Amino acid sequence: MIRTARPLYADEDLGRDLDNAVYALDASTIDLRLSVFPWALFRSTESAVKLQTLLDLQGNIPTFIHISDGKLHDVNVLDLLIPEPGAFYIMDRGHVDFERLFTLHRTERFFVIRAKSTTKYRRRYSHPGGESGGVRCDRTIALSGVKSVRDYPLPLRRIRYHDVQTSKTFNFLTNNFAIPAQTVADLYRYRWQVELFFKWIKQHLRIKSFFGTPENAVKSQI
Repeated sequence: MIRTARPLYADEDLGRDLDNAVYALDASTIDLRLSVFPWALFRSTESAVKLQTLLDLQGNIPTFIHISDGKLHDVNVLDLLIPEPGAFYIMDRGHVDFERLFTLHRTERFFVIRAKSTTKYRRRYSHPGGESGGVRCDRTIALSGVKSVRDYPLPLRRIRYHDVQTSKTFNFLTNNFAIPAQTVADLYRYRWQVELFFKWIKQHLRIKSFFGTPENAVKSQI
């Protein structure tokens, strides 16, 4: 069904001049009762399953779903993705792992990810014209943390963006130096579609009411 549906939306315009495939990667946690689902241990007194989803933003079609117990860290799902050279992967801070991000870079994939406030770096170069609209700065940086510089030894692009509508300021990291800074910010904004996807699932598919309690029953229903 996915193979049939995706080509129908291949020409859908995301509002930016990009020929690349664009994916949003995120996870949603579904809370369960520990006494009924003991195999899905999340915390000492809670059970949950985690739904890791890669959403093709052209058509909002899920192309990859991984179901696990709630303990699986978000960054681990990066090890499971099939390489698609030239594609953009849009992610939130929970997926920041520079060793895995460097693997994306070496397999010719692009990423746009929200930076953690604790990320250490030094500025190498400020790009001209990098302050327009909501873009506050557009710089080439080098990571300076002991572990991060070992995990990602190449330069990165850091974009600071202020969203007037929400009055929030975001810091993005990307390994793509060619697209405009505003496009980077717009790509991250498109990530909201995967949040809407999770919301739709929980509202319309009765995802919290399971017909069976074993692990295979829960995964099959999801």
